[in-house]
Amino acid sequence: MLSHPTVLLTGASGVVGSALLPRLADCHTIALTHRTPVAGADEQLAGDLTAPRLGLDAAAYRRLATRVDAIVHCAAITGFSSGAEATHALNEAGTRQMVQLATDADAVLYHVSTAFVDRTDLTRAQLGQDHGDATARPEDYLDSKRAGEDVVRSSGVPAVIVRPSVVIGDAVTGAISAFQGMHGVIHGLLRGLLPLVPVPADSPIDFVPQDVVAATIAALIREGRRDGDVWVTAGTSALRTDRALQVIGDTADELGLTAVKPRMVGPEMVDRLIRPVFIANLHPRARRRFDDMLAMTALFAHGHVFPTSLGSIAGIPQAPTTNELEAALRASVAYMAHAKGMATRLPEPVLVGAQVPA
Repeated sequence: MLSHPTVLLTGASGVVGSALLPRLADCHTIALTHRTPVAGADEQLAGDLTAPRLGLDAAAYRRLATRVDAIVHCAAITGFSSGAEATHALNEAGTRQMVQLATDADAVLYHVSTAFVDRTDLTRAQLGQDHGDATARPEDYLDSKRAGEDVVRSSGVPAVIVRPSVVIGDAVTGAISAFQGMHGVIHGLLRGLLPLVPVPADSPIDFVPQDVVAATIAALIREGRRDGDVWVTAGTSALRTDRALQVIGDTADELGLTAVKPRMVGPEMVDRLIRPVFIANLHPRARRRFDDMLAMTALFAHGHVFPTSLGSIAGIPQAPTTNELEAALRASVAYMAHAKGMATRLPEPVLVGAQVPA
């Protein structure tokens, strides 16, 4: 890779993109924006990921292609309730446009996917289980991300597929640009809205702080990596469900919150007993919230340990230890509680191990 490459970044205002930008100080960054302005990029370029030539006129597109050395494609619909059409329009069709630009620019593509493409067999739809009133459809998201990966692999462009697991806030501060994924569960626990969690106690809950993901991508660019799949996961260090819930509960106590400790039950018991007897008669909004939780937690209920590339590729961070993951989870819980105006005091600081290098 050149000493001062020009990097085009999509999704720069998102969780991974906003954490990555400060780590590209040795690059010239162009943030491709759609509606949200981005602070910290060297340039901003308004465009449309789903349009031919990114919505640029022919001359502007040619100028861009002559300048770009690397593309980091973070932009994606990450929610589970946007519908199959909208999700595929950005996550698959948008990836096609990035592949085309990589081809025209002779650039390396760093495509941010998800580790959960490895768990498409665990969606409730795939398992033949009732969706109930859920609006969450993890299968739409996972199908679109697998399709995006297929687009990259079949293109022939030099490309690295980055597969993070659940991304939480900064390992030290817990700060994050938008609450998503696991934060919804944390919020429900802090509010006492989740009396039970349909995940066995020993199921691994794999999450990584956003700075670990950002440091990995920055290192891949810096090292000039041009191919392969890179798993940014906790791997064997992932917390068990019971331990993750304990950490959240302990942090809630330190913050002066009264969080109800949820009961952990297997999804089979939920479908056989709890849902038909206790959930069926709830208010539709509460029933939908419960069914959405079932849809999301199905990906963890019988999940295996993810592989991890952390520590095995030159330049990228080591995998966080279990203690470091617990400290990062505490930070994310505290950050969210304060951001939502729920906390009455600060938790005791915990210093664990070395921090992710800048």
